[in-house]
Amino acid sequence: MLGRLFYRWEMALAAKDTSRSARPFAWGTEFLDPGCHLDDPLQYLIRYARAAVEKSDAFYSYPAVVDFRLEEDHLTFTSPLATVYPENNITHGRYFPAKSRGRVILVLPQWNSGAQGHVALCRLLNRFGLSALRLSLPYHDRRMPEGQVRADYMLSPNLGRTLQAVRQAVIDARAAIDWLESEGYKEFAVLGTSLGSCVAMITQAHDRRVKLSVLNHVSPYFADVVWTGLSTRHVRAGLEGHIGLARLRRVWMPLSPRAYFERMAGTGKASFLIHAIYDYSFLPHLSRIVLREYNRLRIPHTHLALPCGHYSSGEFPFNVALGLAICNYLRRNL
Repeated sequence: MLGRLFYRWEMALAAKDTSRSARPFAWGTEFLDPGCHLDDPLQYLIRYARAAVEKSDAFYSYPAVVDFRLEEDHLTFTSPLATVYPENNITHGRYFPAKSRGRVILVLPQWNSGAQGHVALCRLLNRFGLSALRLSLPYHDRRMPEGQVRADYMLSPNLGRTLQAVRQAVIDARAAIDWLESEGYKEFAVLGTSLGSCVAMITQAHDRRVKLSVLNHVSPYFADVVWTGLSTRHVRAGLEGHIGLARLRRVWMPLSPRAYFERMAGTGKASFLIHAIYDYSFLPHLSRIVLREYNRLRIPHTHLALPCGHYSSGEFPFNVALGLAICNYLRRNL
């Protein structure tokens, strides 16, 4: 009965977004290698992905940023990874300082979050004695190219552009931590929701400074969420007939947390893993794989199973319970 209730609620919440539409499929190799024209783009992408995972330190490396600028609470800097969209090349953040004894949380909202997304959570973190920096993801709010109404350029049936966008998100997150470090912070955590949780986990795995993460909605594979999730049915519609799940998983493996679990083992880095029992976007069996792998590799973690769905986790009373659980965890463990 509860499952049916939450399914109807999740469908109603998802239906509020009427701007979704299936975009055309594209290999997108030009986003990875400008001027690239190939007879077999699939094999190129598979080779690219394999090399990116094998040399992920280089894949997620970046030149130092030299133009950080803070005006009141608004941080901007040039993204170390340039794209063909000028608006997207300026990274935007909103800074929430507190008397935090050198502790700060980098907050990465969900896909298609507006500029106000997670602002209330950042203010709640302040009340728990924690500073926060909320970072806009690529192609979101002020970074959205002219004429776009959704952040579909970050996640779409364009395989190469999606690879580039999530890579850029991780690099921007690491650069933002550079700025926070220059401001005197010494203890760093990342907090990511949905797509943001994927970015947060990869950031934690590749940045020695990030000892703690809160991963709100978890999956081992990027492709599986896109292929099976309620939120991404329009993306799958653009993919079908061009590529199947098995090959898509290989192409998008550099964006998948599962590729980096072993990097976390033995490092002492810890995570708060949050999943929803009635989640139709991050299917529960995918979240259980993450929990099983963290247990197998003995990666320190705490987990919370929310008795709700993906969208409803942002609705009262679940959003209040979730926010308090996150803030309590970070205050105790950072």
